[in-house]
Amino acid sequence: MKRYWALLRDEPLLRRLSLIQLIAYFGAWFSNVAIYTLLIQMGADAATIALVAALHFLPGVFQAPLSGVLIDRINPKRLMIILTIIEIVCTLSLVTIDSVSMLWLLYILVFIRMGASSFHFTVEMSLLPRILEGKSLQTANEIHSIIWSLSYTLGMALSGLVVYWIGVTPAFLLDAGLFVIVLVLASGLQLEKTIAAHPPRFMIMMGEAMVYIGKNKIVLHLMILHAVLGFTAFDALVALAAKHYYADIVAVSLGIGLLNAARALGLVIGPVVLGHWINNARLGWLFAAEAGAIALWAAVMEDFYASLAASVLVGFVTTTLWSYTYTLLQHHTRSEFYGRVVAYNDMIFLGVGAFASLLIGHLAQQAIGLGTIALILGAVFLLASMYYRWIRRNFRLKEIE
Repeated sequence: MKRYWALLRDEPLLRRLSLIQLIAYFGAWFSNVAIYTLLIQMGADAATIALVAALHFLPGVFQAPLSGVLIDRINPKRLMIILTIIEIVCTLSLVTIDSVSMLWLLYILVFIRMGASSFHFTVEMSLLPRILEGKSLQTANEIHSIIWSLSYTLGMALSGLVVYWIGVTPAFLLDAGLFVIVLVLASGLQLEKTIAAHPPRFMIMMGEAMVYIGKNKIVLHLMILHAVLGFTAFDALVALAAKHYYADIVAVSLGIGLLNAARALGLVIGPVVLGHWINNARLGWLFAAEAGAIALWAAVMEDFYASLAASVLVGFVTTTLWSYTYTLLQHHTRSEFYGRVVAYNDMIFLGVGAFASLLIGHLAQQAIGLGTIALILGAVFLLASMYYRWIRRNFRLKEIE
């Protein structure tokens, strides 16, 4: 942990960006339990729950080409302020939904809100390699992956408690308040970024990025490898498990919250333990370890308390996989393409997350057990381990120093 605090102490811009990221991402996921609880209260089926989960990822898929170009053309501070205002408006609008007949509005609001959140994330991640490099960049990515993962799971965990204690609507109002804090912090950012006086046209910049990725196959393979982490989008699986397996033990909102809290614990501990250990030679083994952890979770999923323990192990590996594969991609990308490559990378990653969510819903509708579904997701990481070994045999990967 000392290296994280040391970097944050020595890099004031990173420190402020990290604080903004922590609150923004926490806010982005805080309403999720309220949304899933609302769906279950309205009698939504597995397919509807899975669709809402997928809508948290799909916006990033569609907006990635545009967002990558905008990041390389427009002041990032201005972008962050606009995106935060969009998140505030959409979050406040969620309080108007109270029946199945308004599902169409829920779909639209979730899509727009998470699109803004995804864009916000891409802006911040494209800034990191411009201000840091080498091991400092890896450490910063670990910090941001901890923040993202912690916000993703702990945000839903605390939301579960809030929804249980005071209800769905107050949770939405509290969430909007978090984004107001982000707006204030973003307004005080001091960012220096050189933007060309006459930047190329949108289509030219998009085409340049595609040509660059096409000529640099290692960049494409690293994007695909990182995207495998999209199969840890367990939102729909957790919600369905809470509904079908744990409802007699704990309230649905609490079940969702506690499972995500357990995974959050693993997400935070993992990089502290594995951050110094991980390198190019060991990455393949870490993918295999993730497959094993998910298989264990699948085996004990019907037992609430055993599932909590297994969730910690699943999270333990995830953050280091996420941060190290992201750092490898940044390490092999030319600086003038950071914004666009990060955007395309997020497009693939979020597309996989959306696919995983829809797959969970489809398989559940086919009466396939939730444990079996988890095993299928875990098997992907075993394949990823083999894929990474193929990459190492066929390409020269630069070590992160």
